[in-house]
Amino acid sequence: MRRLGGVLAAAILCGAAACTNAPPPPLVPKSEAPVITTTGPKVTEIVVGVDDVAGGYNPHSLAAQSPITTALGSLLLPSPFRNGPDGAPQLDRNLMVSAKVTKAEPFTVTYTIRKDASWSDSAPIAAEDFYYLWQRMRSEPGVVDPAGYRLINNISAREGGKTVEVAFGKPFPGWRSLFANLLPAHLLKDAPGTWSNVLATGFPATAAPFAVKSLDEPRGEVILERSDRYWEVPTTLDRVVLRRASHSDMAKSLSKGDNQAVLLKADASDVNTMKAIKDLTTKPVPRNEVVQVLLRPASDRLKDVTTRKAIVAALDRDALIASGTQSGPSLKADSYVVPPSRTGYQPVITGNTLNAALSDQLLTEAGYVRTETGWSKDGQPFKLTIAAPEKHEPYVGLANRIKVQLNERGIQAEVVTPDADELFGKQLIEKAIDIAVVPRVDAGDSAAGLASAFGCAGEAPDGGTPSPANPAGFCDQTMQAEIDSALSGKALLSDVLARIEPRIQAQAVAVPLFQVVDLLGVLPNVSGVDTGAPLAGVLSGAPEWRRLDK
Repeated sequence: MRRLGGVLAAAILCGAAACTNAPPPPLVPKSEAPVITTTGPKVTEIVVGVDDVAGGYNPHSLAAQSPITTALGSLLLPSPFRNGPDGAPQLDRNLMVSAKVTKAEPFTVTYTIRKDASWSDSAPIAAEDFYYLWQRMRSEPGVVDPAGYRLINNISAREGGKTVEVAFGKPFPGWRSLFANLLPAHLLKDAPGTWSNVLATGFPATAAPFAVKSLDEPRGEVILERSDRYWEVPTTLDRVVLRRASHSDMAKSLSKGDNQAVLLKADASDVNTMKAIKDLTTKPVPRNEVVQVLLRPASDRLKDVTTRKAIVAALDRDALIASGTQSGPSLKADSYVVPPSRTGYQPVITGNTLNAALSDQLLTEAGYVRTETGWSKDGQPFKLTIAAPEKHEPYVGLANRIKVQLNERGIQAEVVTPDADELFGKQLIEKAIDIAVVPRVDAGDSAAGLASAFGCAGEAPDGGTPSPANPAGFCDQTMQAEIDSALSGKALLSDVLARIEPRIQAQAVAVPLFQVVDLLGVLPNVSGVDTGAPLAGVLSGAPEWRRLDK
């Protein structure tokens, strides 16, 4: 930190009765006046402008997904594996000695953690951190890609918790995607509150080259400083600052040099504004987030596939995509599982979904009657509830556009915007919500993503808490064998997807729209600030960032 030095001077004044006739001291010529200087090292920092810094910050919670959550999780929390430039998981040797399959029956993976790896409060990173995350991921609703964790039967520890043995009920080739962003179990396992409170306002402990100096959500600023407790090579930068700003203010800060980089969700106008800034390099940064519309079979009103197909035919998907992307860098998503930016992406959807005549026909087949006020059945109006997480865009805006589109087809609808934790943790495991406009999050293993999004809920292998249903409440036992074969590696994922995605489309349970892609802008006075590894976010490379003008 900068140390300020200075000179403290005091002036003593006297009243007339106490003054003497002694002449005043001579004035010091200006050229001989003492110089007051500041001392101390200069702070080397990089300031990144962002859209928001709002919490929570739990990267495992669907309710907390955002660029800031991804960024802070990838930088501050330990992971046995991290994605390389090609997206393939690579062992993080800053944390691990080794991680490998050590037994075929039962399928067992043994992790050996470095003895010097510890949390910022000096507690060791150990087996209890693996155990805590496993317990939460297999039983909590609204978590990201839980399918792989639900295959685990047991976790045991040796050598003071530094050797972790994870035994699975069946083979799982995607095991390297598990246990990313470990959480400090010693601080969280007995903490009051629920899973939704984990990392709700900050990080109780970190294990990284940087630590959190301050996280001021109302002010919109996060300051990360070099961690004195990190056991590996320290960073060159003293700190990284994330600062919330409007897009126009970001442009001004870049032009003045107050910011060295920005990361924003850009529309066409923003793209042009950033490209006009002198010497600024811009690059697209795909998020691990696909915007989708779920038509929930768990709902009484949409449990019939004919009715769901009628709703899909009433939606103008192309218009929804245009509204959500605003001609920015986001990518149209025509697949139900693999995002467009990922290897293995194969388009499934062709053409627009809108077909007004087909929608009317299917509603009639489902027993609905068109009246002057809209569609009804058995004298009851057909009215749907559309949910989107409160204050989360583009989800709320798209939910309202869907309402308008359905109203134009004579289908009544209302939009509700519950708190994100309430929506993902409760309402999407119940029946009240008919349509949900929510993200599908890619955690790295597409087979687990398939199982998590479209697989049936199952019983816990030890008779414990049953695994929650997927957010759509969808289950088709005729598909489950295919899903299980992809998850266990008995069949190639590409082959399974070629067979199963057309069946998912025929069930009309999801309408993918687009993958959210942010825009990164970087000035030439820094190096190393880049898009980061796939799924990891821009901040994943912050330990290698440099200032070139300091």
